[in-house]
Amino acid sequence: MGADVQFPAMTDGREIIKKTTLDGQGLKILVEAGLTWLKANQQLVNSLNVFPVPDGDTGTNMVLTMQAAYGEIVQSNESNIGKVAHAIAHGALMGARGNSGVILSQLWRGFARALDNLPEMNGETLITALTESKNTAYKGVVRPVEGTILTVAKDIAAAADKFRGKDFTLDVLEAIVEEADRSVENTPNLLPILKQAGVVDSGGKGLFIILEGMLRFIKGMPLESTAVVQPLSQMELDGAMEEVEPGQDYEVVVDFRPNNNLDLEKFYSDLSEMGTSIQVGEGDGMYRMHIHVPTDKRYEPIEYTMELGTVTKVAIENLLAQMEDQKGKSDEKINFTPIEPGQIAVIAVSPGAGLSRIFASLGVAAVVEGGQTMNPSTEEIIHSFENLPTDRVILLPNNKNIILAAQNAAQMTVKKVAVIPTKTIPQGLNAMLRHDPDGDLAELAREMESAISEVETGEITIATRSVEINDVAVQQGEVIALLNGTLVASAKDIQSACMELLEKADTADRERITLFYGENYSRQEVNKLSDEIRKVYPRHEIELHEGGQPHYQLILSIE
Repeated sequence: MGADVQFPAMTDGREIIKKTTLDGQGLKILVEAGLTWLKANQQLVNSLNVFPVPDGDTGTNMVLTMQAAYGEIVQSNESNIGKVAHAIAHGALMGARGNSGVILSQLWRGFARALDNLPEMNGETLITALTESKNTAYKGVVRPVEGTILTVAKDIAAAADKFRGKDFTLDVLEAIVEEADRSVENTPNLLPILKQAGVVDSGGKGLFIILEGMLRFIKGMPLESTAVVQPLSQMELDGAMEEVEPGQDYEVVVDFRPNNNLDLEKFYSDLSEMGTSIQVGEGDGMYRMHIHVPTDKRYEPIEYTMELGTVTKVAIENLLAQMEDQKGKSDEKINFTPIEPGQIAVIAVSPGAGLSRIFASLGVAAVVEGGQTMNPSTEEIIHSFENLPTDRVILLPNNKNIILAAQNAAQMTVKKVAVIPTKTIPQGLNAMLRHDPDGDLAELAREMESAISEVETGEITIATRSVEINDVAVQQGEVIALLNGTLVASAKDIQSACMELLEKADTADRERITLFYGENYSRQEVNKLSDEIRKVYPRHEIELHEGGQPHYQLILSIE
């Protein structure tokens, strides 16, 4: 890298001894360092959510993308940095989840392209690689938006370019990381919705943290769990299932009131000796601790926490049993339409078993589990159609944060794949009403895309924090309503929020209202709600369906 840069050994004894250049094994260690620090700050990145909805998942998506990238090289002894960079890029591309993960994979792709088959990287080639990284990421997005991870990548490249022709020292690396930090802090000035929400861009923050982790490793600073406490309402424990690693047999959650001021650094350090996926939340003097542990340590976090204060609630779940149960539910009673050779197969992304059954009844060939907080990877999308007996495929992402991964999947197959940019479940269902398995692929894609504009989408959920966005004042714990992804109402109860949503959607000028109720909303409750809706819209056709989606009590289709 530069004459003054030294790379200390990781805990397993690997060393980087070259001083002026970096080889493939050196890059491998830096990727591990960036991933480790990102995992330590994962929940911080997740909490940087614009809307106060329970779907902050940028940190999780970036961690899973980086894990897939590192997984491609973890067993490699390759010293050629170009070859290692290409392996990293391939792993990131296949494992990319969510918009942030896809853009991160494009950054790695550009980085690898600049190092193509080079044995080592020096300061000049690093600057070139960062520039190509930024260029590739921008080209991969149809309409780039400033104030996002793209802007941070651009500012990183610009900061590095100032040092062309100069010795690439530790001071230079620090300057680049500091510029990344400044760029992240400036994102609210470039993207007004961030300023309204009072947060910085989550993807940009994740990119900064990856680079900061690399720098921390070079400087010999710790990379393990950092003591981050989040509001209890923002703790996302449901998404932890996607991150279960070998040896994580049990999930333990403990609520407690500490006897004295909690030493968070020591608390995290002690817990890290017991397990992984550590989260800590706090509210009104009450703390919640979450951890994944091996079977033989499942009681240790409880006993340890009891020494610190009064335990008020304990939950222990068998993670492997949960995963098997979820898989059983997802496979239950769903009969997909058989595809004949040459027909058009439609693949839909669905967040709930009930919605999956509805898609199946409309003729989809397969469903990819996913949605809010559980964005499927590029590889998972490819696997959903690669073995079907046809080379004509249509993908319905049904979520704005899955469209890029679907487009990635379409570009990585020899099959003819059309991605319909459906951002919501109602849009995907409406598109399926146009399906003709024996039609022309391009014509069918156009018809399906035109169907998107024929439906309005409403979503009802619980606010995770207090904020004011789009002139809507929201209090944590209130029921909020989103119309086509825009926050439009906040109320004390679901019925009030739903009625205000319907009014904002000009439902009086529509004909049909369909309610898809989630896993945390009962049939009895939705029946009662539909009775109230009928009083206001007596001439409308109203349908009720079990959706089974998490987090959102209701998804509404208004046609």
